[in-house]
Amino acid sequence: MTLLFSDAEVAAQLDAPTAIGATRAALLAAHAGRLVAPPRGSAPLAGGRLVTTAGQLTDEWYGFRTYDTFGHPEAEQVVVLHDARSGRVRAIAVGTEIGSRRTGAIGGVAIDLLARPEASTLGVIGCGGQAWAQVWAAASVRPLREVTVYCRTRARREAFADRVRAELGIPARAVDRPETAVRGRDVVVLATDSPTPVISAADLDPGTHVNTVGFKQRGRAEFGLDLLDRADVLATDSLAQAGAYDPPMLATDPPYADNLRDLAAVLAGAVPGRAAPGEVSVFCSVGLAGTEVFLLDTLAREAAVRL
Repeated sequence: MTLLFSDAEVAAQLDAPTAIGATRAALLAAHAGRLVAPPRGSAPLAGGRLVTTAGQLTDEWYGFRTYDTFGHPEAEQVVVLHDARSGRVRAIAVGTEIGSRRTGAIGGVAIDLLARPEASTLGVIGCGGQAWAQVWAAASVRPLREVTVYCRTRARREAFADRVRAELGIPARAVDRPETAVRGRDVVVLATDSPTPVISAADLDPGTHVNTVGFKQRGRAEFGLDLLDRADVLATDSLAQAGAYDPPMLATDPPYADNLRDLAAVLAGAVPGRAAPGEVSVFCSVGLAGTEVFLLDTLAREAAVRL
């Protein structure tokens, strides 16, 4: 029987600790060579593209996620999980929740690995679903005592702060300038669709960790080269995907490429992460392929136990 998961079911069953735990397992599988995770592919269509990310956990499952770039406000994604032995479709998730939660979970792993252990304040720029997922995950790996948020629309940033207080139980306040959101913060999240930098690296305190989720390509990035110049530790979740951007991802240009580390290798202890409290660490989230399917497999296995 093929299991079908809606957004409501994903939200009810995939909490932050579960998503982050599964994502850790996915990253370790990728480092060990068990998770096959090629760069995403896309098919040009009239008015947009259909994008596919595929992954395979060798001898266990394979699957994919598809989404489009048409910009429809109610657009949905599809994640499909196949059994590797039979090819049977074990599960399908329809909606946007599983993709958002996997990106949040990757960010949560990055914060847990790279932010200072005592980090307790978070500044977020962006008020959309990706920004929320980052805060949701961060709250699971650090005991946050305050969140500051900025986006261009006052009503949206105030609503975001209200949601943080209501759903996560964390004090939160909306601020009226991006630099105010990030100054004095232990962790900073950039989750915008801005093609130009939204902060200056000079606004960051020593020891800050930064998660970037939005545009990060040459000529189209929510941060500038000053942030990469400031980074003592620079990491991403997929070196293959980072190298496949066109135009290139900023962090793959010289001299930054030599400093770019694989988050999975940091998790496995193969390369170092933060070495000192005053270091600035930057994580460029690109979306390790197969992680959505990894989360769907987690949901499917838990559902099978309940049946």
